[in-house]
Amino acid sequence: MTRSVARRIFLAVLLFVISGCGSKLFASGIAIFNVKDYGATGVKADDARLAIQKAIDACAAAGGGEVYVPPGEYTSGMLKLRSHIRFYVEAGATLYGSDNPADFSAAPTPFQSAVFYGEGLENVTIEGRGTVDGQAKFIRLEDDMDDVFIRAAKDAMRSTGKSLLRTFPEGYPMRKVYPHLVCLGNCKDVRITGLAFIHSQSWTFLLHACERVVVDGVYIHTSLEEAIWCDGIDMDGCKDVRIANSSIETGDDCIIFVSISTWGPARPCENITVTNCRLSSSANAIKCSEGNEKGVRNVVIDNCVITDSSQGIVICVTDGGFVSDLQISNVTINLRRFEWYHLQGGAISFIMKRRSEWAGTAAKGEPIPGVIRNVAIRNVIAHCTGPSNIDGHPESPIDGLSLENIKLVVSTDPTAPYDFTLHAMRITNATNLRLKGIEVEWEKPALDKWQSALDLENVQGVELDGFTGRQAWPDKDFPAVAFENVSDAMIRNSKAAEGTGVFLKISGQKSGDICLFGNDLRKAKVPYQVAADATAAKVTALQNFMPGK
Repeated sequence: MTRSVARRIFLAVLLFVISGCGSKLFASGIAIFNVKDYGATGVKADDARLAIQKAIDACAAAGGGEVYVPPGEYTSGMLKLRSHIRFYVEAGATLYGSDNPADFSAAPTPFQSAVFYGEGLENVTIEGRGTVDGQAKFIRLEDDMDDVFIRAAKDAMRSTGKSLLRTFPEGYPMRKVYPHLVCLGNCKDVRITGLAFIHSQSWTFLLHACERVVVDGVYIHTSLEEAIWCDGIDMDGCKDVRIANSSIETGDDCIIFVSISTWGPARPCENITVTNCRLSSSANAIKCSEGNEKGVRNVVIDNCVITDSSQGIVICVTDGGFVSDLQISNVTINLRRFEWYHLQGGAISFIMKRRSEWAGTAAKGEPIPGVIRNVAIRNVIAHCTGPSNIDGHPESPIDGLSLENIKLVVSTDPTAPYDFTLHAMRITNATNLRLKGIEVEWEKPALDKWQSALDLENVQGVELDGFTGRQAWPDKDFPAVAFENVSDAMIRNSKAAEGTGVFLKISGQKSGDICLFGNDLRKAKVPYQVAADATAAKVTALQNFMPGK
């Protein structure tokens, strides 16, 4: 018997065996397990979960292949994925998540419930050109929660006497199960591509301790106006992840990096790239979460558009973790205000607070909230309706932050019930700070209480190079740049814009060793001013173009 004849006989036998199991063997050699061969009808009103699960299990038992969902409408509770399968949802097919919480009771915990669930798997693919729809619905209730993260907003609303109504998932607070669309834990070699994931009842993707993950060309959508707790992609302790060419619109954060111990020891989120994505969020487009027990490191985010969003880039540490070696570049940002309980329209925000400090119950001797070091953000154009506040911690200053080629166009929303903006960009508690090519433009509609373009406080080691801007109001006594307790600072190659009063004001007893070199200050009424309390401030001014020259 020749080798070719033997091969044909083997394939014929294999085809016979697999066909008997309800699959088809294509010329490529891939075994196809069509869910309709296992009892799925493609009618939305019918429960397809058992049929689809049978197809998944048969595919895994055969050593791998493709579970195929043809055009039609399928409703399912939780599906347990298996290793070495490709789950393909065809164009024209929609997989609906069941609206019955009992259909997700097999999840290890309610928060791990999902349409697609997998734990400890290898080589898993979820793809196609179809749709996965979580069928989320929302209601409006009076907000009775003491949420420390929006306490200031709630106090502002109370002061206006306006309603505290906000959206919640249907069934809140009695319902305890709000399924994700995808929940994968401790999985390796994962691909999620091409599909639309819409109307999730909770975080759309929860990826915990996963490695070598590719998310490419997906569309994630939940209602910007109604959805709550419906993040796009949450990575908890994941590494070697690539997210690319995707559009994410969410009623909560679009892309989250987190490191928590909810499902096992906290692990760092590391070695991650996000490229060529379009992000919209009524919370934060990109966020390193305050829930960070271990750390986030080695992350690159590039070539993204953030539009129709409440906040742009937010980096938090609260639970003792770190954020380090993070680069964000080539981003355009267009922000607006949403409902009262959403965020304030700022392009860049850093927050370092202990949870006790959020709650107002801080005590002496507590561990520091965490560490932020070696973060670079460059080539950003941002239209904002709120401030960019970058706040380190007095006990843990931000170290090695670099902001380069950042243009902030700042306005307000006159229909918003409150606006906390004072400065276009405020930076506190930092060391080794590099600001290059920062430009601030104030735009109408305007806010009466606006003050300085840049406000720095408690910063040691500053290089301000190529700044352009002025204070918000030409007729008000605020500086374009305010230094309070700032030392070891160099300002060079910067330009006072038309209408500048005082270009630089220095205050605070810890201010000192400040140099202005090669700046164009001709349009400023006063190039720099030293306040009476800045008794140690030594200012050196060399080769600057001064007013009247």
